Amino acid sequence: MDTPPLNETVPPSPSPKGNDKLWAVLSHLSFFLGVPFILPLVVYLVMRKESEYIAENAREALNFHISVLIYGVCCIPLVLIIIGVPLLILIGVSSLILAVVAAVEASDGLCYRYPLTLRLV
Repeated sequence: MDTPPLNETVPPSPSPKGNDKLWAVLSHLSFFLGVPFILPLVVYLVMRKESEYIAENAREALNFHISVLIYGVCCIPLVLIIIGVPLLILIGVSSLILAVVAAVEASDGLCYRYPLTLRLV
């Protein structure tokens, strides 16, 4: 199976129908709702057999949120040598921007591949 290059939108195999786009967008915007890990995980576990589109978007959102957490935890010790503060700000701002971009792509029926994301799920 060919994997797409990083930071590229990929149309999932089946086209989204019904509320699929809503669940995909909510998975990407879960950080704004205050549940960055819980919502994509629940959506992925519940909807993965019903819709490949939702499963792929929820999986990508979950991997992104886990990656941001790991990067943030790695930056905490770097705060002692001052470089950690700008890195934490950069991670925070870029995660907000990328989540909005991914939500817009999901609303168009595509799956956004976040850059620098660890594919854990």
